[in-house]
Amino acid sequence: MAANLNTGFTAKQRADVVAGLNKVLADSYALYLKTHGYHWNVRGPNFQALHVLLEGQYTEQWTALDAIAERIRALGELAPMGYGAFGNLSSIKDGDAEKEWEGMFQELLADNETVIATLRDAFKAADDAGDEATADLYTQRLAAHEKHAWMIRSTLGGK
Repeated sequence: MAANLNTGFTAKQRADVVAGLNKVLADSYALYLKTHGYHWNVRGPNFQALHVLLEGQYTEQWTALDAIAERIRALGELAPMGYGAFGNLSSIKDGDAEKEWEGMFQELLADNETVIATLRDAFKAADDAGDEATADLYTQRLAAHEKHAWMIRSTLGGK
């Protein structure tokens, strides 16, 4: 932890919040990579609509990655970087470009739900520490991933 950082959090609170942010960043980055990859490789009779939907999602996710990493930096820590670091932290597995569009979308639905669960798990440390800025970031990310999941679920024909 940063020696002279005085934001009103104890070292343990900051460490707990940053641990959650690191996991959120890793899962978010892995989902971004998969969404972008499936955007490139999706095929099917509704190609254009699927391609555009995924483009909107990966573009939104890309912007969010910076906000998450910058929150880690604002708390005095270095953000994880590199495929190895993210791979060690993330629960999301690489995609398979050979899948049909339905399989891609089923994976992306499950992966958005994984990010939602990661955010909800990480929220407790931020809430316990009284870290409103991180809690607000998590709230915004929850809303975005719940919307992404809804769009994917609806595309698959679900409610």
